[in-house]
Amino acid sequence: MLHRPLITMTTDFGYDDPFVGVMKGVMYSINPLLNIVDLTHNINPQGIQEAAFTIGMNYRYFPAKAIHLVVVDPGVGSGRRPLLAVSGEHYFIGPDNGVFSCIFGQGPKDLTVVHITSEHFFLKKDSPTFQGRDVFSPCAAWLSTGLEIDEFGEVIEDYHTIHLPVTVRQDDRSLKGEVILMDRFGNAMTNIKKTEIEDLRGVLPEGRLKIFLNGREIPLRKYYSQDDDRSLSALINSSGYLELFVYRGSAAPEYNIRRGDAVEILLS
Repeated sequence: MLHRPLITMTTDFGYDDPFVGVMKGVMYSINPLLNIVDLTHNINPQGIQEAAFTIGMNYRYFPAKAIHLVVVDPGVGSGRRPLLAVSGEHYFIGPDNGVFSCIFGQGPKDLTVVHITSEHFFLKKDSPTFQGRDVFSPCAAWLSTGLEIDEFGEVIEDYHTIHLPVTVRQDDRSLKGEVILMDRFGNAMTNIKKTEIEDLRGVLPEGRLKIFLNGREIPLRKYYSQDDDRSLSALINSSGYLELFVYRGSAAPEYNIRRGDAVEILLS
């Protein structure tokens, strides 16, 4: 573990209720030396896919040995398993409901997934509504003290994954994807990566890229303020994904953009 262990938190609990604060209290009670970082608590309620993308895109920006606690858990209190996963020198703790599908889907050779069965680490065993407090938080905190992962349970290979939308290259001049995330500014991120656009452009370097959202053509810009007429535009964001935006506006509500909306890039 780190000299001052770091735990990130990703939940759908929001900031109005005491849930997040109580989870932090549990963790600090076990390990007062912790450094806890709120990645986000604004995942849409029960948004497992959104949480999967969020942690999958952002965990790399934290130091090795960080512990990533993700609690988006509509199946709380049921028979779904609590998991501890290790991948690329990062640790992940959360429910076995597909929330780590991006991590599992990367197929790292060093991936290990443990079904947490060591109940002596739990705050209490019977917790039908708040296992974030009673199971996941204490396990994350105990892990941060330097315990080995085999002390938490048995290695499994039948962990749960969910379908995550992937881009489709239909031919040499067409790439299809969809909207996967929206931020509080109304910007809509797609699953189309910069590398995929570059590969498409390489087919015909002198060609022109056309971007369509649900059949509506939108221009490609380099930065937000390049488009100052409040129209819908696109750019490659700092995470390397195609993003839809309205400068000084909010693209999602203004243009009724929703998760799953089709985005297509054509090379002409």
